[in-house]
Amino acid sequence: MMNSEINKGFLDAVHQKVRARIIESIAEHYGITQGQAYDEVTNPEAEHLLDYLTEPVRTATGVLMLKTRMVR
Repeated sequence: MMNSEINKGFLDAVHQKVRARIIESIAEHYGITQGQAYDEVTNPEAEHLLDYLTEPVRTATGVLMLKTRMVR
């Protein structure tokens, strides 16, 4: 499974507020829009979702990924 598929599957599986916070965090960190952030983490050449995140959102997302078994 590609990173883009894992990222999209995870974002689709979590609560809307969680997804929004993750995407917002990425957008803020990279100085891009939330739409661009979502496109970045779901495109076929995407890195693992955690690679785009900074603390404390990164650790919280990692824990959720472990709980939902969406870790590669």
